[in-house]
Amino acid sequence: MKIFYLAHRVPYPADKGEKIRTFHQINYLVEQGHQLTVFAPVEDAAEVGFANDLQAKLGVTVLTAPLGSALWRKLSAVLTGQPVSQTHFFCPALQALLQQQLQTEQPDAVVCTSSAMAVYVQRAGLVSSAKRPCTLLMDFMDLDSDKWQQYAANSSWPMRWVYQREARLVANAEQQIYQQFDHCFFISDNEVQLFAKQLADASKVSVLANGLDTSAFYPAATPANPDDPVFLFTGVMNYKPNEDAVLWFVQSMWQQVLAKYPGARFIIAGMQPSSRIVQLGKLQGIEVTGYVDAILPYYHQASIFIAPFRLARGVQNKILQAMACGLPVITTPLGAEGIACKPGEHLLTASTEADFIACIEQVLTSPRLQLALQTNGPELIRQHYSWDGVLQNLPALLQQRQEASA
Repeated sequence: MKIFYLAHRVPYPADKGEKIRTFHQINYLVEQGHQLTVFAPVEDAAEVGFANDLQAKLGVTVLTAPLGSALWRKLSAVLTGQPVSQTHFFCPALQALLQQQLQTEQPDAVVCTSSAMAVYVQRAGLVSSAKRPCTLLMDFMDLDSDKWQQYAANSSWPMRWVYQREARLVANAEQQIYQQFDHCFFISDNEVQLFAKQLADASKVSVLANGLDTSAFYPAATPANPDDPVFLFTGVMNYKPNEDAVLWFVQSMWQQVLAKYPGARFIIAGMQPSSRIVQLGKLQGIEVTGYVDAILPYYHQASIFIAPFRLARGVQNKILQAMACGLPVITTPLGAEGIACKPGEHLLTASTEADFIACIEQVLTSPRLQLALQTNGPELIRQHYSWDGVLQNLPALLQQRQEASA
């Protein structure tokens, strides 16, 4: 099959959630013998280089075009009544590239990664004909409208109004996309069920889970010493849910941890730390790394992966990675959402500051619990989260339109 992939970011290097997901989808389909063309907007020369690297690595065609002024993109959303997250990724030059390509090549399927990319398909006229020859798939990943609503509920004016506006407009876009596309999928069943409540007919929505490369994430040869525990959080550190989780842990719990374990360290490993995260590096025992070339050594030196999410949607790749590395994970029920795990067996869940402190104490004082988490986590990942396993239904979805039209 000829497949067009419209990615909101160049999915290489695969170093953050949505890029990891899209990269492995593309890699899987290439291995299945399909011919892929990837379209992606870019913000700088580095991303053009990444696009060239992706093309060389997987043997796919990658077409990019530069985004315009970020300020103008935001202003455009206000002037036209569109979601900011849609105009943020819209590039007229990329739209032209797509339409030029459609004049010379007819794809069998088009896949969009995130609702923001649907506008390219809509403007190209691919949603207008009931007899169109290609399947249209939408990888929503997360239910973004609900994420923006969470932001609004946890913000004060004027940002509350901004987030409410985005939640409303994105929800409208999600509904329209569902009607126009042949099938849509989310990372977890929780997302599917939440979206299905808004639909009269939910037959075109399903789960396409995240997976994990178990050759890249595996347990350390020697577990960390619990006497001077090392806590770890990983992720893009200007992303609001990540920033909120880390700030809550440090501001509400870190001093209690230090009182019990004076030699404890907390490593915040991830690119683009916000100014508030950078300031945390001045506190006792806290290290803010910024971008790191390899994340595995940080998992291997840690004692506990701490993930106190209060804002989140979908499956957290970082938690899957930590579990694959045999690292005890303590997270909120929201952080564990969508993962096929049993609290107390594969990870620990906590909702309050007192709960987190109690869970930390349990892990660090119970060798039996440590061993159970170090053993059960990797086994769960091997059984349920290999990329080949989670993506096995994707080829059938790509042929859905042709089969319906036959």
